Amino acid sequence: MSMNGQYLRLAPAELERALHDPDWAAELAHPPHDTGAPAAAARVQETDKAWHGLNFLLTRRGFPVDVVFGEADMPWPAGHDWGYGPPRLLTADRVRAAVDALDAHAPDTLTNGVTPGDLAAADIYPQIVWERGEEPD
Repeated sequence: MSMNGQYLRLAPAELERALHDPDWAAELAHPPHDTGAPAAAARVQETDKAWHGLNFLLTRRGFPVDVVFGEADMPWPAGHDWGYGPPRLLTADRVRAAVDALDAHAPDTLTNGVTPGDLAAADIYPQIVWERGEEPD
């Protein structure tokens, strides 16, 4: 079993519905994998096991928005198990701030100066990848 990052894009009205109907939101978060939708149009994005490494790289660069873990708790009704805790969210204005900040954080520069040893020392998940010496990018 592993921990994988997953992100669900919702319009404001859909977010409102999700807050009142978590079962509906859970269905949206687990669509069939063979939809054929291009990534830009897809509702669900996944980072697989790279979520912790992405957080490490963005945090060390001073990225102003917590795009990996979200910034606000979702007020879910009790009793809904989402795995490793309840989903968190970014409001529309924080998503806009993240998009604007990405211009200053080119993806090909995020790993500059970072070695597998740095990630292992920081205990970045999944640890075994960095202990084997796989490159951060």
